Amino acid sequence: MLRSLAVALLVLSLAGPAIVSGAEWRQFRGPGGLGKSAETSLPEKWSSEQNLSWQVDLPGPGGSSPIVVAGRVFVTCYTGYGLKPNEGDPGELRRHLFCFDRMTGKQLWHRSFEPRLPEHAYRGEGSYHGYSSSTPSSDGERLYVFLGKSGLFCFDLEGKLIWEASAGDGIHSSWGSGCSPLLSGKLVIVNASAESGSLVAFDKVSGREVWRAGGIQSSWNTPLLAKTSRGATELVVSIQARMLGFDPVSGRKLWDADGIHRYVCPSVIAHEGIVYAIGGGHTSLAVRIGGQGDVTDSHVLWRQKRGSNVSSPVFHEGHLYWADARGGVVYCQHAKTGEVVYQQRLEPRPGRFWASATLADGKIYYVSQHQGTYVVAAQPEFSLVAHNRLKDDDSRTNASIAVSDGKLFLRSDQRLYCIGN
Repeated sequence: MLRSLAVALLVLSLAGPAIVSGAEWRQFRGPGGLGKSAETSLPEKWSSEQNLSWQVDLPGPGGSSPIVVAGRVFVTCYTGYGLKPNEGDPGELRRHLFCFDRMTGKQLWHRSFEPRLPEHAYRGEGSYHGYSSSTPSSDGERLYVFLGKSGLFCFDLEGKLIWEASAGDGIHSSWGSGCSPLLSGKLVIVNASAESGSLVAFDKVSGREVWRAGGIQSSWNTPLLAKTSRGATELVVSIQARMLGFDPVSGRKLWDADGIHRYVCPSVIAHEGIVYAIGGGHTSLAVRIGGQGDVTDSHVLWRQKRGSNVSSPVFHEGHLYWADARGGVVYCQHAKTGEVVYQQRLEPRPGRFWASATLADGKIYYVSQHQGTYVVAAQPEFSLVAHNRLKDDDSRTNASIAVSDGKLFLRSDQRLYCIGN
């Protein structure tokens, strides 16, 4: 029997490596949309000469993050327009969806999309994120890609179009579209604040619209599914001035609370029946979910004058961590009280952070726009572990890091990178 086992192992080794299904990163901010991974032994230092498994050039920029599904990496970008402010023809705009082999970076397939005009004009700081800021989502069988007013598209993993649908034809003249699809049971849900001022749920198999909830204003964050203390699932989204909770099956609004009193880009996170939100105007707050009606007085646990305009937080061992979008400062906040444990300006000065933090292997990865990735220990005492830059790429990076099976996946406006020990 031992000899037979040895022969079988030899045959397998000669036939090539076994196919192993590693941890997947199927949506914006990974499992649960929380920006965290349970993986260990991840790289903390890298460069163009160290721990770089592969890199591929992308034909154009994009703010969307990569996802990793079934041994493949999916990412979007755009070309033809929106490369310089107030220049070019919007009719030349093309969005692109790429599929790469996870192990080698080899391109497997590519799809392109024509725009549904008019799109928001590319001018001024607010529109600099461009036209492919929504991260795709997958259930392991299908791929869902949201392109704002140009539609929601469903593909199989081989790139065959299954259906397309519209969440609205509106545009925001300055800031465009930027929310990512969320899968919930039989539904795919999008925050179509810019397109129709609503949350819209579609049947994920047919593309049929199932429900629509209005009143979603000045909201550029991806909704979150969170469990109440009693085990019920609620759909939570942050909009200007309010936090909202919905039944994800019917779209019925359950509760609302005083929220962020400016436009909202950061997505909320949750832990043990409490959702945490940060936003512009230096605001952060904690809300216990599971209520009915206006729960401001009964369920808002704390509110502090600290926040971030763009990047989302992570939760780890009783603390919240995030990066200030503009000031180059990272924060640690006590989740129970909202008390700031530390605020630390990073050196060398990082400039802006639009990417959201990713927590893995006891480390927090903060990706700056132009100064690389800062790796900070996930602990309530500040400790900078590493500062990593990739030479020959001075393009902007607005995307968050994805984690899958011992590798980090990072995209800039110029390239997609696979980083691993």
